[in-house]
Amino acid sequence: MGYYRADERFSVATSAKRIELGQGRVGSAGIDALPAVFERTWRQVVRLCEHEPEDRVVVTRHGDSMLLSDFLATRVVEVGVHGLDLAAALDRDAWLTPAASELLVGLFGPDLVAGRDDLTFIRTATGRLPLATGELPGPNWPFLG
Repeated sequence: MGYYRADERFSVATSAKRIELGQGRVGSAGIDALPAVFERTWRQVVRLCEHEPEDRVVVTRHGDSMLLSDFLATRVVEVGVHGLDLAAALDRDAWLTPAASELLVGLFGPDLVAGRDDLTFIRTATGRLPLATGELPGPNWPFLG
């Protein structure tokens, strides 16, 4: 996935802009408004995207052109893996919806799961857990390459 290449999209300035945009979406209501903002946002996205043609191409804020379906998959990746990060940071049980788990495992190749449960596999494939001693990353593990 070239979309996740390490360039300006991972810079301090870009991260600061993302934080600013997120804070703006929540507004003065603060952190307590996050669940409602998230629900309102995902429902709006579904409403706006559900009638788009399968071959709809979008251009991301970083200038990447991709199918809308691929772009939406990147959003699931972001929400899923950063949700795992939040669960770890808050010392809470991590979880993913079955559809998100299936998408994330599928991105890296279900043949690479090698006896791990989905959450452990996803954490390992995204560099959140170390590989087992002597284990080499597979060809579909872009975050470890």
